[in-house]
Amino acid sequence: MVTSIAEVRLHRRPVPLVRPFVTAVRTATTIDAMLVEVVDSDGRSGWGEAPTSWRVTGESPQSVTAAVEGPLRDALLGMPLEPAAPLESAAVASLALERAVVRNSAARMAVDCAVYDLAAQGAGVPLRGLLGASSDRVRTDMTLSAVTKREDIEQLATTAAEHMGTGFGVLKVKVGAGGDDVAAMRAVRHAVGPGITLRADANQGWTPAQAVDVIRAWEDAGLAVELVEQPVQRDDIDGLAFVTANVGTTVLADESVWTSRDAREVIGRHAADMINIKLAKTGGIREAIAVRDLALDADVSVIVGCMMESHVGIAAAAAVAASVDAASGAPTAHDLDAGLWLSASPVLGGIHYDADTVRMPDGPGLGILGLAG
Repeated sequence: MVTSIAEVRLHRRPVPLVRPFVTAVRTATTIDAMLVEVVDSDGRSGWGEAPTSWRVTGESPQSVTAAVEGPLRDALLGMPLEPAAPLESAAVASLALERAVVRNSAARMAVDCAVYDLAAQGAGVPLRGLLGASSDRVRTDMTLSAVTKREDIEQLATTAAEHMGTGFGVLKVKVGAGGDDVAAMRAVRHAVGPGITLRADANQGWTPAQAVDVIRAWEDAGLAVELVEQPVQRDDIDGLAFVTANVGTTVLADESVWTSRDAREVIGRHAADMINIKLAKTGGIREAIAVRDLALDADVSVIVGCMMESHVGIAAAAAVAASVDAASGAPTAHDLDAGLWLSASPVLGGIHYDADTVRMPDGPGLGILGLAG
């Protein structure tokens, strides 16, 4: 039986972090979880989230509210969802959302993911199954905040060892914030030993020349950094290509790739070796899958990442990550640890963490039961 979209509700839930989150572009101690609930004519609720950051997506809680309660809601109300063709129905809705506003990708992500959740529920399958994955789990790395002072490097190394002790095999060190990145990475490697995979994320914090100097210093020191994420400014594709061509370490494009158009340019110019898909950049699941397929068809590896968001956004990202693992045939550690930075989940049900593993429920959709508290 065909259902239709009956309501679009927005819930704002402030959630404190368990510790400050520091990158080259911002420091956060709490998040405003902007949660969207899309209700169909049978009373089912689908859930999505809009991560907000002026410095990343250019969106705020106020802008998300205006977009969701205005043009995005108007585009969706009354739209049919066909359980016999759930992916097609969700894609039609996703296209309507894309046409309703320019950019506003995080706001679109929230509504888009809620629709895909509903579509999977209507089909009676988990969202990951709707996207072509059977596994109910994906691995994640753990992020270590950037340090800007030499006296903080010892604490960084201690924190790295603590995460290793709790079961994390892949650690991502934030760099590019103005500190001594060579000394910091050397200290982390010494603290965790050779058996732990280390990644670095500069969050656009370096010039191309600085990036090459730091990465080569890591290489010369034998620190075995697996990959370096977004070493230069997002629009500097020439600079990104320069870094990729002049270091031996894998370069991962993040902020430089939002949509399949961006991915096509980066891949065509070999400006990076890998691509990080984030739903807040793609505007939701449909375009994320397009980027996934474009990259994998070109033999470019993909990981799925997140911003500082709650278990709701992570649930949708984990489903996409599971589909990446299934499509590539080579499961990897994704970057989905944001839920571990929160003091609590704003919802009941959904994903949960088991050390470095994100576990997804077996029920239909995302398995989110409603708001907590």
